[in-house]
Amino acid sequence: MTEQSPAEQSEQVFTGFALDSRQLTKSAVTAVRVAFGIGGLATLVIGLLMAFSPSRTAAALAWLLGVYWVIAGVVYLAVALFAKGTKTSTRILNVVLGVLMVGAGIIVASNPADSAMVLGIFLGIYIGILWVIEGVVTLVQSGDAPSRAWAIFFGVLSIVAGLSLFTSPWWGIQLLFLLTAIALIALGIVQLIRAFTFGRHLV
Repeated sequence: MTEQSPAEQSEQVFTGFALDSRQLTKSAVTAVRVAFGIGGLATLVIGLLMAFSPSRTAAALAWLLGVYWVIAGVVYLAVALFAKGTKTSTRILNVVLGVLMVGAGIIVASNPADSAMVLGIFLGIYIGILWVIEGVVTLVQSGDAPSRAWAIFFGVLSIVAGLSLFTSPWWGIQLLFLLTAIALIALGIVQLIRAFTFGRHLV
C-alpha cells in the first residue's frame, strides 16, 4: 500500500467523504466537479440572497412552503378517498389533515410576505424555548460535567439567549437568518473551490 503525500491526504479530506479522485475515471471526475460547481453556485446564490435581500428570500421560502403544504394536503386527501382497506378513523384523520394543510398552504402562498413574518416569529419563539430548556438541563447536569465552569457558562448563556429570542423573536430570527446566510456563503465558496481543485491532476 503506497503512502500518501500530505498534499494528497489534504485533498482527500478536503473533498469530503474520503472521495479519492485517483480511483475515478476522467469522466467521473468531471461529473463530480460539475456537481460540486452546481451545488456550490446554488448554495452561494441562496446565501447571498438571504444576506442582501432577506425579506424577499423569506417571502419566497414561505411561498414554497405554502405550495408544499397544498401538495401534501392533496396527497392526504387522495389517500383518504382512494386507499382501500383503511379504517374509517384513519380516513377521517387523513381528510382533516389534508384539509388543514391545503387551507394553510393556500393562506401562506397567497400572502408570502406576511406569512414569512408570522412563521419567523413562531420559529423564533420555538427556538427560544428550546434554548432555555437546553440551558436548564445543562445547569442541572453541570455537577457531572468534566468542566463544571464551562457547563455553567454554557447553560447560563443558553438561557439568556433563549429568553432574548423568546422576548424578541422577530429580531432573533433575523439574526439566525443572517448567520445561516453567512454559513451558506462560506459553504458555497468551499464547494466552488472543490469544483476547481478536485482531481485536477487528471484534467
